[in-house]
Amino acid sequence: MNDVPVICFVAAKSGTGKTTFLEKLIREMTECGFRVGVIKSDAHRFDIDKPGKDSWRFAEAGARSTAIIGPDQYAVIQKTEMKKDIEDVIAMIEGVDIILVEGFKMSQRPRFEVVRREVGTDIVSPLENLIGVITDINDLAVPVPVIDINDYQAVADLIVEKYLS
Repeated sequence: MNDVPVICFVAAKSGTGKTTFLEKLIREMTECGFRVGVIKSDAHRFDIDKPGKDSWRFAEAGARSTAIIGPDQYAVIQKTEMKKDIEDVIAMIEGVDIILVEGFKMSQRPRFEVVRREVGTDIVSPLENLIGVITDINDLAVPVPVIDINDYQAVADLIVEKYLS
């Protein structure tokens, strides 16, 4: 079992700014010397391979798994019958101090919830899993830390204090 801390970032609806927030948080944490891994949940079909490239051609020919290995990175593309369980993917990630996850509302992992006034103020996370709420609402009444949507440093500090000290 991977003992690296895993923190999810969820929202009741899409369009709350999770990706933008995570991008800035990742930069903040890596500048502090942490090695960050990221997993993103995607409800739609995606393709990371480029049409016409060798690995794409192998997959088009019927390969269920293709891999490409370069001098400083590698990728494995595995076809599946259903969406892979987050825990299986977490177990594959190596060489990081922390894994940040965008989405996976149903996971029982600790999480921050992103709430934006213009998208909706509902909180969908069970309180026992909720670390804090990242929001643009000043008077949100929740029993966890409420952090301004632009305060990446405060979220990084809270993560370091709780999970990386």
